[in-house]
Order: sequence, then C-alpha cells, then structure tokens
Amino acid sequence: MMREKWIGGVLLLLVGMFTNVLGAFIGINIGTDVSDLPSETDTVALLKAHQITHVRLYNADAHMLKALSNSGIEVMVGVTNEEVLSVGESSSAAAAWINKNVAAYLPSTNITAIAVGSEVITSIPHAAPVLVDAMNYLHKALVASNLNFQVKISTPQSMDIIPKPFPPSTATFNYSWGHTIYQILQFIKNTNSYYMLNAYPYYGYTNGDGIFPLDYALFRPLPSVKQIVDPNTLFHYNSMFDAMVDATYYSIEDFNFSGISVVVTETGWPWFGGSKESDANTGNAQTYTNNLIRRVLNDSGPPSQPKLPINTYIYELFNEDKRPGPVSEKNWGVLYTNGSAVYPLSLSSSQITGNSSGVFCMAKANADPDKLQDGINWACGQGGANCTPIQRGQRCYLPDTIVNHASYAYNDYYQKMKSAGGTCDFDDTAIISSVDPSYGACKFSGSSNSSKFAGLTPASVAPSTAVGGWSSNLQVSNLQYLMPAAFLTLLLL
Repeated sequence: MMREKWIGGVLLLLVGMFTNVLGAFIGINIGTDVSDLPSETDTVALLKAHQITHVRLYNADAHMLKALSNSGIEVMVGVTNEEVLSVGESSSAAAAWINKNVAAYLPSTNITAIAVGSEVITSIPHAAPVLVDAMNYLHKALVASNLNFQVKISTPQSMDIIPKPFPPSTATFNYSWGHTIYQILQFIKNTNSYYMLNAYPYYGYTNGDGIFPLDYALFRPLPSVKQIVDPNTLFHYNSMFDAMVDATYYSIEDFNFSGISVVVTETGWPWFGGSKESDANTGNAQTYTNNLIRRVLNDSGPPSQPKLPINTYIYELFNEDKRPGPVSEKNWGVLYTNGSAVYPLSLSSSQITGNSSGVFCMAKANADPDKLQDGINWACGQGGANCTPIQRGQRCYLPDTIVNHASYAYNDYYQKMKSAGGTCDFDDTAIISSVDPSYGACKFSGSSNSSKFAGLTPASVAPSTAVGGWSSNLQVSNLQYLMPAAFLTLLLL
C-alpha cells in the first residue's frame, strides 16, 4: 500500500520514455552514487509507471536485476571499469561473469546488452590493451550459453577520442589509440553489435570558448545567418548532438568500416551547478532534454545517415550526490530520490498521451522571478484568478516554486478570460502548452479531469487580497523547495 501511494505521488510527465515501436527509443541511465537511493522495487515501479522501456545499469546489481524481472524493460548491464582488467585477462573470469550476471536472470529479466566499462580508453587507459579481449571473452561465454543473439556487447566511449569533431566530415578517431579502436570496430562488425557513444553537448558548449551558440547545443532553431554548415558536405546541422553523432559515423568510416550503427549511451544536461557553472540550470536542462526526446523520436538519423535513428539513453534517472567533482557533476538526474522530478519531460504534442482538453497557459521556466511575482500578483488580484489552491497547505501549493505558482495562476486566469479576449503573455513570462500540467489532486483549469473539483470555481473562491498582496512564499535560497519540480508543465523554449 505504501509503495502504491509513493508511486501515485510521482507525477513526472515522462511520456518521452515511450518506445516508438517503429523506430528509435529513449532510455535512461541509473547510477547509484546516491545517498538515499530508493529500493530496487520502488525504482522499477517508478520506471513502469512512466512506461520507461530501456534502462542502462552501470553494474550488474543482483537486487536490481531481480526487481526488473518480468517487467519487460530492456536492460543494458555493465562490466564496471574495476572489472575490465580481470575479465580481459581470463576467459574463465568472463564466463563466470556471464553466468552470474546475465544467464542467471534470463529470460525473466530482459537483458539485451552488455556495456564493457565506461569510457575505458580515456578514463582508465591502462586497461585499454585488454578491453577487446574482455569483449571477446564475454562474447564467447554468451555463445557457449546460446545467448549471443539475445545479448549484444559493446563499450561506451566519450567524444574525447575524436579530437576534432567539427566539421564532422573530417572527423577521425585519435590515431594514438588506433589499434584498440580498430579492434573495437572489428568486434562490433563481427558480432552485429553497435558503437556506444557518450555525447554531451553541454561540455561541447561550455568547453567550446564561445565558438558555438547555446541555442545550437539546446536544439533550438538558429537564424539563417548563424546556420552551422559542414563546408565539405554542405550538410546543415541543427544541433550539436547531431554533429557529434555524425562525427562518430565519419570517424568509423575513416577506419574503413560501414554498416555500424551508433547508439548514444549517455547524454543530458545538468540542472544545477556552482558559481562558475551558470549554464547548468533547470531552464537549460529542461529545454535540452525535451528537445532531445523530440529529436530522437522523429526516427531520423544525422545528416550523413538520415535513415538510421539514434537510440539514446538520457543521463540520468537520479541525481548522484556522492559523485566527486564540481557541483554540476552531482545534478544530472531527472528525479529526486523521493520520486518527484527536477523538471518535467514530455513528447511533442502529436505523441502526448494523457488527459488534455486543449491548451494551457504556463509560466516560462527561465523567466525573471520578479516578473513572475508581478504576474502572480496581477492574476490573483485584478485578474480574478482563483489562487486559493496554491496557498500553503492547499492541493497545488507544492512544489513551492514561483514557476509552479505562476503557472497555476496564469492558467486559471487564461482559462477564465480567453473567450473574452484574455491572453497568455504576462510580460513575456508565459507560454502556451498542450501538455496538461495537472498532477494528483491538483487539477489545472482546462484539464478534462478538472470537473472533479467543479464545486471549487474561480467565482466562489476568488482571492480577497488586493494586487500586490499575494505572495508565493518562495524561498529561492532553500534548495529543499526545488524538490518537487516534477509538477511543472513542459515549456518548449
């Protein structure tokens, strides 16, 4: 009962995790450097609640694999970097690993891939000489168990092994690692596997010395005078993500391989960073991830491979607060450990499911807080919006963020007044969305479920405070109030 109650409180619009049966899929990584990690059962229940169909584990945790049993979720397990050496030096160790971590769980746990290490060439180069040996030993063990058609093996690599990724047409792997990379590609080709790429436009942008605009990294449209074009092929690149994937395809081609597809095993954007990491914020993270989902699920490839969809795993499910490094390193997750979301995810409007009877007026995630407060004051005062539900203790008070409160107030005013000429602008702090932002007991006006609270109409509970007298009670400096940002609607910026 408690578990079901917990799931019911998880109101993430994670429709983006739906499998597109005819093409690409969006999956998610699950890291474990987390102080208060939910139980494996709760984690899987959360995945199923949001119809997440593909997950990548960084290890082969027995409890997690058991919890995933009979879920139907496709699972990529990981040989950890610490295990690569032992597996690469002993075929018996590789066989034991397969028996313990793969064969023991099939077919009830739908393991379909093994990621051997993580960015081994750049992160633990001393293990690189045995990396392909590890892959071969593991594959032989799969063959011996007759699992080689069910489970594919590859090894995720970072963009760092492609020194000059732009223009993509001239990209090539770092020749100092040429022998190992060639062996990896040969293995992938021989076993009908795929190249695993960790692609992070966040780093491409922040480490790019201003060469590329932020909009390019966030999948936002560029003006005609700022189009990113490969001078050799004249291909137009609408996003850094596409350029990174294409640079990988060209690098593979440079090593005289073809017919190898690229799967993006990691990509994402941090939602919070330190004082010198201003680009790590919720607005950018929300924009990047939602635009990524939309882009992947259109089933097209990059310009050089337009018919090859880009299956992609978002980094990552939970914030890994125990990870070392800068503040941003701890804040890539889309969920807090209590199940509430850092920011909402959704598909494009043509693929949205759920209850929506039209359009909603939502506050922009990156709008100026002072302007949002002014908008709230006007909507709840002169505008006549019903703002009682966002008062402390009421059904829409949480998450206690100014964006959430503004969204509710703006939308209530808009739904009440649009037929009389009311607009959704609020000094350019609002945007129209087709995603129903309702969650749990909090039903936004205009939702097909809002009739549940039909007795609580704007007219009957209109606020009595004057303009300027209403407060959102937002404590911007207190991170605990950022926790349930799950309930904000998608703002495709």
